[in-house]
Order: sequence, then C-alpha cells, then structure tokens
Amino acid sequence: MDRKLKLQVKSLSRVFTGASGQEVVALQDVNLEVRESEFVMIVGPSGCGKTSLINIIGGLDDATSGEVLLDGKAVSGPGADRGMVFQGYSLFPWLTVQKNIEFGLKMKKVSSAERAKQAQRYIELVGLKGFENALPRQLSGGMKQRVAIARTLANEPEVLLMDEPFGALDAQTRVVMQELLGEISEKTGTTILFITHDIDEAVLLGDRIYVMSRRPGTVRDVLTVNIPGERTHNSLVLPEFVSVKKQIMDMLWQESNDAAMGR
Repeated sequence: MDRKLKLQVKSLSRVFTGASGQEVVALQDVNLEVRESEFVMIVGPSGCGKTSLINIIGGLDDATSGEVLLDGKAVSGPGADRGMVFQGYSLFPWLTVQKNIEFGLKMKKVSSAERAKQAQRYIELVGLKGFENALPRQLSGGMKQRVAIARTLANEPEVLLMDEPFGALDAQTRVVMQELLGEISEKTGTTILFITHDIDEAVLLGDRIYVMSRRPGTVRDVLTVNIPGERTHNSLVLPEFVSVKKQIMDMLWQESNDAAMGR
C-alpha cells in the first residue's frame, strides 16, 4: 500500500549574492518527495547545497524560487511540525537531561505531569534511563546527541530533519547512534529526512537515497534501498548493501572527475 505523501520540494532554487555582488547558484531546480514514515537520505559532494536545502525545508532560509509543501501546505517559516537535529547538540547547559527534553513541551504550556511523562518516554527510548538529572557537561558526545534527538521527538513533529547529526562523533559511537536511530524510526514511525556525507550511513539507514550533483546542486538520481532483515553494522557486507554503495560512489566519483576536468 502506498504511503501518504508527506513532504514535497518542487522546482526549488537558491541563489546567494556575495559581498562583491556576484551571484552564486547553490541549488537549482531541486525536486524531492518524502512519504509518511519514510526514512530518506540526501548525499552529495561537499558544497552542493545539502545544508541550504534542509534549512529551507526547516523554514530557516527562503528559496529564491520553487516551494516546499508539508501535507500539501506551503512552508513559509519555522514551525513545530518540523523538528531539526544538527551536528551541534544545542542543549541548555544549565538544564538537566529531563528538563532539556521537557523544554519544548513547557513552551507549549503542557502540564508539568504530562511533560514529565513524555520526557520519561523518550529518555527510555534513547537509552538514557538513569541520567535524567545529569547536566550536559556530564555526558559524552553520543549521550548529548541522544538528548537532542529525544528533545526533538518529544515535540512530536510531522517530519524530523537531520543535518549530519553524527558527524562529530567517533566511529564507534557513530555506529551505535546509527543503529539506535534505526530502531527509533521503526518504533515511532517518524518521517525522517537526513543529510549525510557518509555513504555507509546513507545505505544503512535510508529507505531511499537522493544523490545530488555538485554545485549548483540538483538531484542526480534517486536510489531505493532493499536490504533484507534488520539493519545493523553487519549489513555493510551484504551484496545488496555493497551494490547500492557502489552506485553512489560511482556517481560521486563522476561528479568529482567532471569538476576536475572542467566539464
């Protein structure tokens, strides 16, 4: 059965004007779709406009042309219907784990009892039970990112937008967080759009992968990922995994080669 279309990016372009007045086309005619409960990845060469794209979807920047639709309605600014998780943790250093997670709910005037209940649910979901009263300075990088994810999910956004959230983590912690996010996605059915430069991460987590061209960034191809069974680090050696990874690497190599040759 087809899933409901949740998020659409239609003919979107973004042009920046430099200090000298010269125009730089960051994104050009980008078209993208995300369906309900789908986990969609975006990969592409450095500087292809991936972060600009997710900032526009999140309402933090404006497109020069084109539009973003959520449930068929145009996105015109930030909103609680889109939760964002960045590489930086953006936690309040003076608040405990629980109070950080409760913060958005408090802004929504949710009762203290309901806030505590919701926070506890997501604390358990991200594996932080027992750390409710810890401050951010007492946590590792991976634990801080778990808090950031829990805080965003507690607000129950329609779409979770993630901009290289594991980019600053060490390799071992990154694998743990990837598998955790995969489990969270399965349990909650949250619709996720995730930017990464890590091809393994894209194939491990994604239902579909949008591969972008070099600047001006546009969609070069869209790949569907079909990997049997539960996805863990052991999936990286499966033929289905290797096949998709090779397709992406070949496309990105071609983009890099064309840039070097001036094509």
